[in-house]
Amino acid sequence: MIPARGAALYKGKAKSVFATDDPSLVILRFSDEATAFNGVKQAVFQDKGRINCAITAHLFDELAARGVPSHMVRQLGERDLLCHKVEIIPVEVVVRNVIAGSLARRYGLTEGEPLDEPLVELFLKSDELNDPLLTEEVAVRFDFAKRWELQCMREQALQVNDLLRAFWGELGIDLIDFKLEFGRLDGKVVLADEITPDGSRLWERGTGQRFDKDVFRRDLGDLSQTYRALHARVFGETQA
Repeated sequence: MIPARGAALYKGKAKSVFATDDPSLVILRFSDEATAFNGVKQAVFQDKGRINCAITAHLFDELAARGVPSHMVRQLGERDLLCHKVEIIPVEVVVRNVIAGSLARRYGLTEGEPLDEPLVELFLKSDELNDPLLTEEVAVRFDFAKRWELQCMREQALQVNDLLRAFWGELGIDLIDFKLEFGRLDGKVVLADEITPDGSRLWERGTGQRFDKDVFRRDLGDLSQTYRALHARVFGETQA
């Protein structure tokens, strides 16, 4: 039985969260909106929400089959995921395999240089503060997360990195970096939110063609067309 969608609980940059008639479950609805530079740049792209929903559901299923739990219960429709209601931990985890984006800008590094081993960074989840970089000590001192939670998040993030690098690699795509969010559920830490090209950098192996939101950030082409091409590659179709 499909839970009835209730009142909106939260509206973010690319998703909304709705209550259901089951207090332990929520519905995530993906939108076609795109933002960059903390909302300074905004646009709407046809099919973006549908494609991000499908990719998130597929990747969460792939990870669950390999022992990495998430908050997702199942996909309800083209844009909707049914999920366990979790308490979001306000610490974003970014895993980097190649120097790109803010890492290059922050330290004056050369974009595109591979890292010897994955780099895990923590950021405070705060639009108002522009998601500042965190140390583990700061995160624990100000109670953004417990130390054991951060350790669990780091371990899961590195496990996800290994699995996603293999997944994308089989499709001829290099996973440059990606963002994860986690939530508290029944005393455990589980993956939450989404895994999409909005929060990942995906470069075609050999050509460097972008299959992620940098296409919008850097005006490299049409984001709808880019996401349709990625969807086709993921699901083995000629048209998303």
